[in-house]
Amino acid sequence: MAEKQVLSEQEIIEECVKRMKLLKIHENVIQEFQTGEHINLSERNGILYWLNDDEEKHVKDFEKEYHVKVYHVIKNFFEFGVCYSYLYTSGVKEEWPEDRKDLRSGYAWAYVYNETEPDFSEFGTIGIRSSIGGIARTA
Repeated sequence: MAEKQVLSEQEIIEECVKRMKLLKIHENVIQEFQTGEHINLSERNGILYWLNDDEEKHVKDFEKEYHVKVYHVIKNFFEFGVCYSYLYTSGVKEEWPEDRKDLRSGYAWAYVYNETEPDFSEFGTIGIRSSIGGIARTA
């Protein structure tokens, strides 16, 4: 059995940056991510905001629990709740080419956290598109 490759945090961050550039996320947002200053959130069709303290804590807890790196968050208001879609990169390098292919096709693997009804939170594929420097969810 092949030994699992352990990636450095820097390698995962570099992959996140590749994805952010692929999605045409604003350069300032990418820079803030790279320096560890902020993870940005897109809301209402791509308008960019910094995460508030509660949102940031939830993202950090998610990253720690699932051993992933969140590079962008999309916030939506649905009839079934306020949802945060976490776009993330896993530490499984073999998945990265397929993940980038999906992004080019307008889809992303995400964890969708339903703040209103946390039991309805789940992993899955969402539709996305670049919008005014941020990301808008399409499905």
